[in-house]
Amino acid sequence: MKKLLVTGASGFLGWHLCQLAKQEWEVYGTYSSHKLEIPDIKLLKVNLTNFQELKQLFSDIKPAAVIHTAAQSQPNYCQTHPEESYKINVTVSCNIAGLCADTSIPCVFTSTDLVFDGLNPPYKETDIVCPVNIYGEQKVKAEVGMLERYPITAVCRMPLMFGRETPTAKSFIQPFIQNLKEGKELSLFIDEFRTPASGTTAGKGLLLALEKVNGYIHLGGKERISRYDFVKLLVEVFQLPDTQIKSCRQQDVKMAAPRPADVSLDSSRAFALGYQPLPLKEELENLLFS
Repeated sequence: MKKLLVTGASGFLGWHLCQLAKQEWEVYGTYSSHKLEIPDIKLLKVNLTNFQELKQLFSDIKPAAVIHTAAQSQPNYCQTHPEESYKINVTVSCNIAGLCADTSIPCVFTSTDLVFDGLNPPYKETDIVCPVNIYGEQKVKAEVGMLERYPITAVCRMPLMFGRETPTAKSFIQPFIQNLKEGKELSLFIDEFRTPASGTTAGKGLLLALEKVNGYIHLGGKERISRYDFVKLLVEVFQLPDTQIKSCRQQDVKMAAPRPADVSLDSSRAFALGYQPLPLKEELENLLFS
């Protein structure tokens, strides 16, 4: 079996990706602080921001391909810690592209829908980027820097993701489920729209990109939805109490990082290649019974 290196295996997306990839690859996953074990995956503690350590990793493993999911992906954290997050989000990403270029192996990068300003959705790959927060800015710099170093990098813009909790990471739905079960009030945006996909679907998209994509690809789900309506769907499928769900607007909530209003992705290019997100209700039903 060929060797696949997955950075950020302890993250939500990285973990789901490893579960899928191990069926066809010998998978090596990296983590930085959240030690974990995944059956049939070789996990390595690596400080990716140390270039010598990163270079050593490549020469030890000699991967046939790399999927780079490691990131500081909390927009509020990036907004308040720009230098620290730049190292992992931009510098490491460009270094990885360079190391993949050295041996001409496929390189897949996970970017974000937050590279857009939310004013002209839905967004195609060819649309102009215009991020409104530092996290989005860093991902744009990484996209450009990686493609400069290695033009055949697959830059995958990921949507909001949800799915079952992993040993070291939650998705955004777990706290919502917990709060609703405990009867706590939830205030949810009615004016922020995304095209969510499950972690499993997103992982399948990344493996597809590894085989078929150079340059930009959007891996959003098929439905544009607000957080408020998403949680209403969650309540219906999981049969949770919904008396405490309140609607709010972005302007009502003070956050460190500004948020775009609508970064729905047009992922028709990926759909044409065989990327097949399920309807959201079906994805949630699969979670309930998995």
